[in-house]
Amino acid sequence: MTTPAAPLNLRDWHLADPVSWWPPAPGWWLLGGLVLMTALLLGYLGWRGWRNRASTRAALRQLAAWQTILAADGNVRQFAIGVSQLLRRVALTRFPPAEVAGLTGTDWLAFLDATGGNGGFTGSAAGRLLIEAAYRTDATGDPEPLRQLAATWIRQPQKSRKSPR
Repeated sequence: MTTPAAPLNLRDWHLADPVSWWPPAPGWWLLGGLVLMTALLLGYLGWRGWRNRASTRAALRQLAAWQTILAADGNVRQFAIGVSQLLRRVALTRFPPAEVAGLTGTDWLAFLDATGGNGGFTGSAAGRLLIEAAYRTDATGDPEPLRQLAATWIRQPQKSRKSPR
């Protein structure tokens, strides 16, 4: 008779440890870096655009303040003077001072039309109110077209043609 063989004490199969998710492969590092750089670039460009439009927002707030003062006291002359000063300040920030500072009367209106007014200042009652109100104590007229025209001109995207310093 044969004797039974002794058990071999074999171990069961075992699989390799599962692949860890950390550290990621080099391709994931590159993709993460690219996403981060893109997010930073877009954030910077958005911030720069927001900052560049800050003067436009401030000018529109000032125009609204002049409209509030007009509604309170009804002084069309003071409103027109304030809007004229506001437009000149905005023009001086967007264009070289030598190009803007000396303009008066119809030349000033023509400049406003050429830089975003689309002909609304020169041949309108709003334009006449803008240049005549400072010299007339009895300035009358509808200030709403002037406010609308000024707001449109202020919102007009302008590429600064300021000379380098």
